[in-house]
Amino acid sequence: MTTATYQRRSDVAVLLLDNPPVNGLGDTVRKGLFEGITRAVADPAVRAVVLAGRGRGFSGGADVRQFNTPAANAEPMLHQVIAAIEESAKPVIAAIHGMALGGGLELALGCHYRVVTADATLGLPEVNLGLVPGGGGTQRLPRLIGVAAALDLIQHARTVNGAKAVALGLADAAFDGDPVDGGVEFARTVLDAPSHPVIGRRAPAAAEVDFAAARAAVSPRARNADAQRGAIDCVEHATELPLTDGLDRERAVFERLVGEPTSKALRHLFFAERKAAKAPGPGNRPVKSVAVIGAGTMGGGIAMAFANAGYPVTVFEREQAPLDRGLALIRRNYEITANKGKLSQDEITQRLARIKPTLEMPDVADADLVIEAVFEEMPIKKAVFQQLDAVCKPGAILATNTSRLDIDEIAAATSRPQDVIGLHFFSPANVMRLLEVVRGARTADEVIDTSMRIATDIGKIPVLVKVCEGFVGNRMLTGYWREAWFLLEEGASPQQIDRAMKDFGMAMGPLTMSDLVGLDINWAARKRLAPTRPKHLRYSAVPDRICEQGRFGQKTNAGFYRYEPGDRTPIPDPAVEEIIEQCAREAGIERREISTEEIVDRCVLALINEGARIVEEGIVQRASDVDVVYVQGYGFPAWRGGPMHHARTTGLDITLAKIKALHAAHGEFWTPAPLLERAVAEGRTSL
Repeated sequence: MTTATYQRRSDVAVLLLDNPPVNGLGDTVRKGLFEGITRAVADPAVRAVVLAGRGRGFSGGADVRQFNTPAANAEPMLHQVIAAIEESAKPVIAAIHGMALGGGLELALGCHYRVVTADATLGLPEVNLGLVPGGGGTQRLPRLIGVAAALDLIQHARTVNGAKAVALGLADAAFDGDPVDGGVEFARTVLDAPSHPVIGRRAPAAAEVDFAAARAAVSPRARNADAQRGAIDCVEHATELPLTDGLDRERAVFERLVGEPTSKALRHLFFAERKAAKAPGPGNRPVKSVAVIGAGTMGGGIAMAFANAGYPVTVFEREQAPLDRGLALIRRNYEITANKGKLSQDEITQRLARIKPTLEMPDVADADLVIEAVFEEMPIKKAVFQQLDAVCKPGAILATNTSRLDIDEIAAATSRPQDVIGLHFFSPANVMRLLEVVRGARTADEVIDTSMRIATDIGKIPVLVKVCEGFVGNRMLTGYWREAWFLLEEGASPQQIDRAMKDFGMAMGPLTMSDLVGLDINWAARKRLAPTRPKHLRYSAVPDRICEQGRFGQKTNAGFYRYEPGDRTPIPDPAVEEIIEQCAREAGIERREISTEEIVDRCVLALINEGARIVEEGIVQRASDVDVVYVQGYGFPAWRGGPMHHARTTGLDITLAKIKALHAAHGEFWTPAPLLERAVAEGRTSL
């Protein structure tokens, strides 16, 4: 089977990449290209060759699905295809539309000329997958556009549009319309040239950057730190070595990285996020306008997310003062972004103009999507939905931003439960990419599909989940925090626990996170669930006692830590240690030395065990959805791939053995998830 077709346009051969959805350069594509180049070179009637992509773009790069499989190293390799192009006396033109990314751009760099549409996207984003370009990108790009510009694009996975590519010298010309027509038209302008430029034959690029400084500037906590350093090394080689030697060094770095756990984890997430974002069906409801109920921090962030994507948004509040505060916060957030050089004043004006404030509930009547973002109490939310049911037009999607309440109970407050869905944004909603899309028992399929699609439209990564206490993220967080509180009583300090989890790779420790989120929010949930809590199970009073003293975290300058006004730096507080020691005494717990290993095991294994239960109960569609939630919403290190992938990397058998040991030591909370036990018994390597 070939996925690159050969055509003729008079005296110009056309090779079309045809491997949907993004013309990945898998083994069959490379084979078709190599055979096509060979055929065109041998045909005396052919005077030039045009490479173009069918469908959405030129090429999205290597077929990542083939990494770590025999197909990835099947000949001809990409470097052999490029060598055949460079050896051709006939001009070979890459006609780029849509995208030329990764290996797709490396293929284009191997061509004599590149022509682009102005809106095409070009780049070498391999570091996002924990890799470096493996097809010569780090060697040819510096020779073409200069070392500083090339290093910036490669190390930081930046992309440029076609117009910028022409300005950089990355492309030779721009065209409008069909890529084959554009490529053939350009080919006729160079047919009679005495020779054609070959990037690979240029002398090593002159060094323009301080490579040692560039390496030192890489954050050791970056998810792709090793790949960034590898990219810097490879670009430096381009300034020192002939092409052949530089290509060998680049390939060696690529082969080292592609086999390492970090890249495997990042590639796992790459596919997991794309699977999670797919709508389950074809249904759709048009959404042209949005309304947000509540102008608080969350409501304002949601309004910004939609306004940023071009949607007109009506923001409702009951009183003028909170409405004014909400609008002021929105404006301040935009100004902060502008001060960082990421927005112009014109763009701020345009986005603010899309946000219409109102004190009148009937003003949301014509919105296609209404999102409630009021206080997290069931009676308040039900009252809001009764109002929305009365004023909103038929067919409007009614969404709640609840983080853990029962969607079905909220929907029951309306006469149209089929139109009700949960859209759990994460704070700050205009920044955080995760969106839990919570389907109720009676939510219509087209409402689910529309919600999934609109999430991607506004730049979010949606994960479809079912109703349960806390959904996915907060349900798992319950066990994570539980173990942190138990460890406090048993002898660990807040800073010891947080340091252990940060060293593991979490964005912040569990207790710092509690202070950031607000201890009162989780306290309210604990009080709501208290009547159903099994009395025979251990319960830590530590967070309750802290809240009883009015310590709600950063918002009150005191929680598990204390904070100076206007400063989010957590400061250890002896008052908290006294609370912990008192709770331990009352519970009859003899405090002891706690190791870092025990802290990490208990906190992470709590996530894994609960995640396995969530998968088994069908709350998510697949185990990798849990990973997406925890990496994108809760700061789990991406380079570990998420809790479920981490269990796979550690070994499910080892993971289960540790959970069983904790069950023996600490009791019922650590009952192993049945799915995990079955997977190990069946010899499976993943859940």
